[in-house]
Amino acid sequence: MPTTVNPATEAEIASYDRLSDDGLDAALGRAADAFEAHRHAAFADRAAAMRRLADLLDDQADDLGRLMTTEMGKPLAQAVAEAEKCAWVCRYYAEHAERFLADEPRETEAARSFVAYQPLGPVLAIMPWNFPFWQAFRFAAPTVMAGGVGLLKHAENVLGCGDRMAALFTQAGFAEGVFQHVVIDHDQTGAAIADDRVRAITLTGSEAAGRIVGKQAGAALKPSVLELGGTDAFVVLADADLDRAVETGVKARTQNNGQSCIAAKRFILERPIAAEYTRRFVERMEALAVGDPMADVDLGPLARRDLRDDVQDQVDRAVADGAEVLCGGTVPDGPGFYYPPTVLGHVAEGTVAFEEEIFGPVASLTVADDADDAVRLANATRFGLGGSVWTRDTNRGERVARQIRSGAVFVNAMTKSHPNLPFGGIGASGYGRELGRAGIRAFVNAKTVWVD
Repeated sequence: MPTTVNPATEAEIASYDRLSDDGLDAALGRAADAFEAHRHAAFADRAAAMRRLADLLDDQADDLGRLMTTEMGKPLAQAVAEAEKCAWVCRYYAEHAERFLADEPRETEAARSFVAYQPLGPVLAIMPWNFPFWQAFRFAAPTVMAGGVGLLKHAENVLGCGDRMAALFTQAGFAEGVFQHVVIDHDQTGAAIADDRVRAITLTGSEAAGRIVGKQAGAALKPSVLELGGTDAFVVLADADLDRAVETGVKARTQNNGQSCIAAKRFILERPIAAEYTRRFVERMEALAVGDPMADVDLGPLARRDLRDDVQDQVDRAVADGAEVLCGGTVPDGPGFYYPPTVLGHVAEGTVAFEEEIFGPVASLTVADDADDAVRLANATRFGLGGSVWTRDTNRGERVARQIRSGAVFVNAMTKSHPNLPFGGIGASGYGRELGRAGIRAFVNAKTVWVD
């Protein structure tokens, strides 16, 4: 029986019963039945319900934010903003889904030929805890608008969020089975992936989880989207606006308590500005307010004790590799799973802090000889999720961005997800895309129709 725990106080919140195998079978049956009806609903009807869902998210944003903060510890203001972003993605797909999935005529020797986009069926989503609403909604909004239905297997420390999402879909007027939260274990998840009623799988999580789920989906001959970890490079060139690059760099490393796949993790600094950037960056990191995430703070606790232990272990191994702790680096006394803003200097290529994803407020600083060396270092990773480049010359920034191997690169801005842009990675960061036109077409059948 999984139990959620408040990471700021270590107090237990609630316990949840897992579904029995019969209960899972019934949930899969509801999803299959709901799909047969929902797939034939008019886009206008789906859109009306999706807009009602967006209104509910906006109306309840404060309450939903408190739930997120209580279960996983992000600062309340960021949690409220997350709920509001979910409303945004709902409205985005309510507006654009019909156009994205409209039949596309093709010129052939046939009297008429076209591509039709039709939903595959129930989609199983295996979602993480770090953005407990946003991660789920960026799959659910396009899936449901396309005529598919969703089964959410959420992380066990945010089960209250999973239940609340399912309730919101019901309140918005979606039929039973269109969106369900299923509390199941790993073996049951594997069984669901293999079940014929599930037609596609999406996972956001660790590289290790992605390898398991990708293998299971492949064995079942089902499409999957995997959004995994990242060691995003934050490249600061010698001509960068240091004030902006420092301010944004601190936010990019510490947003969501540093627990974001697209957080800036490896700061690659061109040598002429490396010392000055480091001085300013450390000063700003040391000034961050850490404390009760319900209050006006910059950083709350990490989501679980084991996650904090992992971060400390990585920092200790990084120091053994030759890195220097410029601030932070030690678990504080007291209750809660807090970890201080930490900066590691002298991080060399091939070491722990350069190679591994550190899922907490720990920045790794590496000096590049020049812009070409900065690109080389940015690409010296098996991951490829996001990244950013800082320079006053935006044309140069775009040229450098094109050379960095990843799913996204932002010039003079923090890496983020946006409803109108495809989101996903390459290499060990996974495959497939969410959001934008690509996101809604991830789990539909692109069917050729030839009329002679």
